Amino acid sequence: MSLTSPPRFVLTETNANRLTLASPEGHLAHVFVLENDIIRVMVLPGGTLRSPRSWAIAPGQEDVPTEGRDRFDVAGFALPGFDLDQTTDCLIVTTTQLRLSITLAGLFCRWENRVGGQWREAAADRASQNYNFGWWDDRAYHYLKRDPDEMYFGLGERAGTANRAGQRYRMTNVDAMGYNARTTDPLYKHLPFYLTWKPASKVPFGIFYDTLSDCVFDMGCELDNYHGQYRYFVADFGDIDYYVIGGGSPADITRRFTWLTGRPALMPKWSIGYSGSTMSYTDAPNAQERMNEFLTKCIEHDIPCTSFHLSSGYTTIGDKRYVFHWNRDKFPDPAAFVRHYHDHGVRLCANIKPCLLRDHPRFAEAEQQGLFVHNDDGTPTPVQFWDETGAYLDFTNPATLTWWKERVADSLLAFGIAATWNDNNEFEIWSAQARIHGFGVPRAAQEAKVLHTLLMMRASREAQQAFAPDQRPFLISRAGTAGMQRYVQTWSGDNFTRWETLKYNVRMGTGLAMSGVSNTGHDIGGFAGPKPDPELFIRWVQFGIFLPRFSIHSWNDDRTVNEPWMYPEITPHIAGLIKFRQQLVPYFYDLLWKSHSRYEPMIRPTFHDFPDDPHCFDENDEMLLGANLLVAPVVEPGERERRIRLPAGSGWYDFWSGDYYEGGATITVPAPWDRPPLLARAGSAIPLNLAPQHFNSAADERGFAIFPDHDVAAFAQDCFEDDGDSETYRDGQYGLWTLAVSGTATTLEITLGKAGRCPPPADRVTILLPRQERRRVAIAGGTILARTERDARIAITVAV
Repeated sequence: MSLTSPPRFVLTETNANRLTLASPEGHLAHVFVLENDIIRVMVLPGGTLRSPRSWAIAPGQEDVPTEGRDRFDVAGFALPGFDLDQTTDCLIVTTTQLRLSITLAGLFCRWENRVGGQWREAAADRASQNYNFGWWDDRAYHYLKRDPDEMYFGLGERAGTANRAGQRYRMTNVDAMGYNARTTDPLYKHLPFYLTWKPASKVPFGIFYDTLSDCVFDMGCELDNYHGQYRYFVADFGDIDYYVIGGGSPADITRRFTWLTGRPALMPKWSIGYSGSTMSYTDAPNAQERMNEFLTKCIEHDIPCTSFHLSSGYTTIGDKRYVFHWNRDKFPDPAAFVRHYHDHGVRLCANIKPCLLRDHPRFAEAEQQGLFVHNDDGTPTPVQFWDETGAYLDFTNPATLTWWKERVADSLLAFGIAATWNDNNEFEIWSAQARIHGFGVPRAAQEAKVLHTLLMMRASREAQQAFAPDQRPFLISRAGTAGMQRYVQTWSGDNFTRWETLKYNVRMGTGLAMSGVSNTGHDIGGFAGPKPDPELFIRWVQFGIFLPRFSIHSWNDDRTVNEPWMYPEITPHIAGLIKFRQQLVPYFYDLLWKSHSRYEPMIRPTFHDFPDDPHCFDENDEMLLGANLLVAPVVEPGERERRIRLPAGSGWYDFWSGDYYEGGATITVPAPWDRPPLLARAGSAIPLNLAPQHFNSAADERGFAIFPDHDVAAFAQDCFEDDGDSETYRDGQYGLWTLAVSGTATTLEITLGKAGRCPPPADRVTILLPRQERRRVAIAGGTILARTERDARIAITVAV
């Protein structure tokens, strides 16, 4: 193939919503019109599909077949009608939302997105060598034109700025312990999706490359005078198979991408509470004593805690870690140990790893059964794992999946362990000779490393479901790829303890959320390096209580432990913050439901909800928790106030004082130790648990903090309620609180209701209003029992 004569394609077949184009040289391209807002392009140089199955695509579904989904399977898509126009030189595909124009000479694609009723340019292939039609090497390339003002968001949890423009990122999952949250790349996750934003025209555009391969995204870091300004994607293996997503806003794009890769799991309610963790307890010779001390301290300081991440020290022999092995010197009776924690209201989430060291007690068994990633001669491929060598289990082998699920059940679940913590699962396989079973189609292990990560968490989940079919499974995974939200909660890995990490972890979390995975968090206080000083620690906790995963986890250089009570002078403040987190559980749980049912991210950057405010696209340290809470962490030492530029398009209330501010204003609010800067959106109701919060207490008293619009605008809101643990919600066994709020200059009308097959059982609810609210309050759907003041708010108790 000559660069001077790129291949010329012709339309050879129209099969329902799939168009096939071919060139005389044998190159193929398939265009799939899947939804009005999703069009897929598959480019096959030489006509060969190298990776025939996908594990990422699950449109609106909770899973895919174990052996993957055939890439030509279009089940689950609407397959809408579309217009097809063709000239000698061009093919044009038009839906109600997207328009794709293909120049047949070279297969150059140009995309338009319908925004505000108008067709607007969204993206275009580079005008020279956009795909690799045999010109360079065997890798898969896609080059796009880059406009100077374009902004790029997503690619998962990357270090550095939220806007990826001008950067270059490598996606190959590694154990990046002690990473720099501003500069380190690569990290733990493989999410080849990003959103383009054109500020001048306000046009969003999403693109997802369905690949399991290590890959690189260059977002304008590279310059080449011969090609103009461009950005590109290159994968070491596999195919160019990408999905383009259109919509009117960044929120549309993220919701639709999340839908495309599968429904986020609805985790049990207890997974939202504070989760204790540290490497130090289980690494200690007296591990069980140290673990029990944690419960004693929680009681002493009255700190609510609903789960504990049981680090891998429980598996040690000497200083080595052996998955599925209990060290009986440390834990003589695992079942009694687990039961002791459960009796105190704390579930244990046991750490498990997919690599067996060479001297693992079960290594020979696994080798004999052929369960490992292996060399051509069948011997396990050696890999570095911590300070030793071992071998990774091959999760594309059905026998491995069976073995893994049996071990999860008999080594953990049988003792009462509630959840699996899938860790060290980056699958760092660097040998080109390593092979995998591939569900009967052997292939090089390097072609699909992240597939093992996905299948590991899937197998763990299936083991938990089989063991307790009536209970919702909870799992955590450090590494992952597109579709991981179907199975697990996650976190940003082993961060380094410094102020800069706190600052950039904000962006890492929202970047991951814009990439379809929002049930996430960070190791609060920092995992690696020095212990945090009191100021850094409390500021980190102030941020952490607003994350879906809230866990204080550490492995400090000096062997100290990050614990809520590590600094007595601030322990009361830490306890108060964790109790406030427990008060927010109804709000978090409703966000978890909306993530599961509506594909809405639980956390997100401000531009997600306010794309008409250009300042929201500027680099900032704020984060939205759901649609209605603006979190403004203090990320610099020595600060006692926080300057916040409020998103325009809504009014805002100081959550604590009730003071009202217009959107678009820049304000300064107090930032004391006990009350983190927090703003509530005008026209919202925040569900709360107003019962006093204590350790090992299940007290629940429903309340709603209502923040009315200052004008006469009305709003309505609902809040999901169920038993918090079982699978009966699938049968409709859940209920909703409903609120409708409207106002005039003199009256505020609040209508309360219960809906659903299992309406909330509470017979009373408390309405909280800003103390500055002076309008007469009228309640429909209930009877006012009392009107008092509570926490500097107007409190109205209503029988419903």
